[in-house]
Amino acid sequence: MGHDTVRTPPADGAAERRSEQRGWYFYDWACSVYSTSVLTVFLGPYLTSVAKSAADADGYVHPLGIPVRAGSFFAYSVSLSVIVAVLVMPLVGAAADRTGRKKPLLAAAAYTGAAATAAMFFLDGDRYLLGGALLVVANAAQSVAMMLYNSYLPQIAPPEERDAVSSRGWAFGYAAGSLVLVANLVLYSGHDAFGLSESMAVRICLASAGLWWGAFALIPLRRLRDRRTAGREGALPGFRQLAATVRDMRRHPLTLAFLLAYLVYNDGIQTVISQASVYGSEELGLEQSTLIGAVLLVQVLAVAGALAMGRLARVYGAKRTILGSLVAWTVTLAAGYFLPAGAPVWFFVLAAGIGLVLGGSQALSRSLFSHLIPPGREAEYFSAYEMSDRGMSWLGPLLFGITYQLTGSYRDAIISLVIFFVLGFALLARVPVRRAIGEAGNPVPDRI
Repeated sequence: MGHDTVRTPPADGAAERRSEQRGWYFYDWACSVYSTSVLTVFLGPYLTSVAKSAADADGYVHPLGIPVRAGSFFAYSVSLSVIVAVLVMPLVGAAADRTGRKKPLLAAAAYTGAAATAAMFFLDGDRYLLGGALLVVANAAQSVAMMLYNSYLPQIAPPEERDAVSSRGWAFGYAAGSLVLVANLVLYSGHDAFGLSESMAVRICLASAGLWWGAFALIPLRRLRDRRTAGREGALPGFRQLAATVRDMRRHPLTLAFLLAYLVYNDGIQTVISQASVYGSEELGLEQSTLIGAVLLVQVLAVAGALAMGRLARVYGAKRTILGSLVAWTVTLAAGYFLPAGAPVWFFVLAAGIGLVLGGSQALSRSLFSHLIPPGREAEYFSAYEMSDRGMSWLGPLLFGITYQLTGSYRDAIISLVIFFVLGFALLARVPVRRAIGEAGNPVPDRI
C-alpha cells in the first residue's frame, strides 16, 4: 500500500506553516456555530413543534406512510443523518487519500451543509419533512467535512506542536459558538422588540448559522493546501477501501485499542452533552432560559479548558491529561446526581465543570490519534475515527433511556453514564502510546 510518505510538514518555513494552521483553526470557527445554535439549542424544540402542528389527532406524522410520533421525529432524523454519514465517509475518505485532493472535497461538504442550514429559514407551518431532510443533509455533510478537516492535522503540524494546534482549533470553535449564541439569545429573547414572531426569530437564528458557516469556510479553503500522497495511486474505491482500512488496522492493534477506548469515553461525553438539558428541565425543573444560559457557559469555559489542557499536555503528556479529564468527568457526573431541584446556581456550577473538561478531552484525543495513523492514510483513518464518534454515539442515550425506563429517575439515568468514563479510563490506561506511535511508523514526541 506504500506507507513511505513523510507527514511532518516540509521545510517550507515556519511562517507558511503558521499561516496554514491559522486557516485550519477557522474551519472550527465556521462550522461550530451549526453544532451549538442549530443542533444543541434551537432545532430540536422547533422541529418538534413543526412536526406536532402537522400531526394527526393521535399525535403522529406519516413520513413515507410510516407512523412516527411527532415528539420522536427530531431524534429519528438525527439517527438517519448518522447512518447517511457512516455510509458516505469511507467513500470520501478513500477518495481524499487516493487523490491527495482534500480541499475540493472539504469545500463540497462544507457548502452542502451550510446551504442546507441556511435553507432552514423556510422551515415554518407544518413543513416537518423539509426540516427532517435539511437536518439529515446538514448533519451528514458536517460529519464528512469534519473527517476531512481532522485529517489535515498531521500534515500541518509536526508531532511536538500537534496537541497545542488541535486544542486551539477546538477553542476557536467554542469561541465562535459562544459569540453567535449570545447574538441568537438577544434576538430570540427580544423578538417582540424587533417586531418578529418567535418562529421568525428562530428561523433567522437557524439560517444565520448556515451563512456564518459558508462565509468563514472561505478562510481555510484559501489557506490550506493539497499535497500529493505518495504510494496511494492503487488505493481502492469506497467500501472496498473501508474493508482494506479495517484489515490494515488489524496490523496496528495498538491504534485499534486507542480507538476502542475513545469510542467508549466519547460516547459518555456525547450523551452528557445531549441529555444534560433533559436532566435540567425534567428532573431539576429549570426554565428554558436557564438551560440556554448553561449551554453558553459551557461554550465560554470550553475555550479556556481546551487551551489549559493543551498546556497541561505539554508538561504531562496528552495521555495523562486525557486520563485526568476522565476522572474529572466522573466526579462531575457524581456531583450532578446530588444536585438539588429548582437550584439554577448549582446547575451552572455543573455546567462550568463540564465546560472546563469538554474541549480539552476531545482536542487531545484528536491530536493523540493523529500520531497513531500510518503515513499517507490520514483521511482514511480519520474516517474510521469520525465513524466511531458518530456511529457509536447511540449506546449512551440507549443506556440513559433504559435506566430511566426501569427506575423512573433521571438521577439514576445520569449516574449510569459513569460506566463509560470508568471503562474508557481503564482501556486508555492500558494503551502503550509511545510503542503504538513507533509501530505506526511515526516519530515519537518527547512528551506524549
